[in-house]
Amino acid sequence: MKTIVYLAMGIAAAGAPDPVTRMNDQAVTVAQRNDACFALRGNTSAETIAALRQALNDAKLRACAGENLRVAGAVDALRGALSDEDAEVRALAARELGTFQKPELLEALARMTRDPQLLVSSNALEALFEYPAPIAQPYLVDLANRGGLVGQMALERLAQSGDLEAAAIARRLVTKRDIGNMLAGMRVLGELGDTSDLPALEIIARKDTEEISPKGRGFGLMPAISLSRAARTAMAAIQARGPTEREK
Repeated sequence: MKTIVYLAMGIAAAGAPDPVTRMNDQAVTVAQRNDACFALRGNTSAETIAALRQALNDAKLRACAGENLRVAGAVDALRGALSDEDAEVRALAARELGTFQKPELLEALARMTRDPQLLVSSNALEALFEYPAPIAQPYLVDLANRGGLVGQMALERLAQSGDLEAAAIARRLVTKRDIGNMLAGMRVLGELGDTSDLPALEIIARKDTEEISPKGRGFGLMPAISLSRAARTAMAAIQARGPTEREK
């Protein structure tokens, strides 16, 4: 009787599809497909890496496949995915590549921060944030100088790390007639600026007293923006700190 049972189990096992086939089987549930994907974790064979790269283009498998490629150290497959037509694939690939912290990937990730899709550019920036500050600093400085939403995020990271370059960039941004750049610059000057920044901020505080509606600027449901109020806030923060060692 035991022989019959073991034989039946062997036949069933022999007929079971391999994980790659199961993962790509549209006839089974999404959960079953992801279970099969998870079963491939740690598998570094060329066939599996190729199958996982293809799975990145399946929204139902993308997260699992991306994680598997990272665990497998499949840098080449993820780097190739940076040129995929699907923005979500490019974004995931950039984010996963950042976890490797390989210096040779910095140029490629920096290029992706200029992707026209914000999903991609912001994930590429997050990938740069994975690197130790001294390594990523030149790339973040370049982005911050460019301004725009991604540049503003890069500036904030530089300020958080206490990078002195952040204040210099912020001083340039407050002179640009762009609301987002000016606000980002004033926030940073409030944190890192000194009394030499007060005259420029005073001009903004006096001149830009009108509240500007964010409608049509991609801000969503937000209250009106007052550059004058932001300037006064930055000035108050600088004055509260008093003169820096450099100014004494």
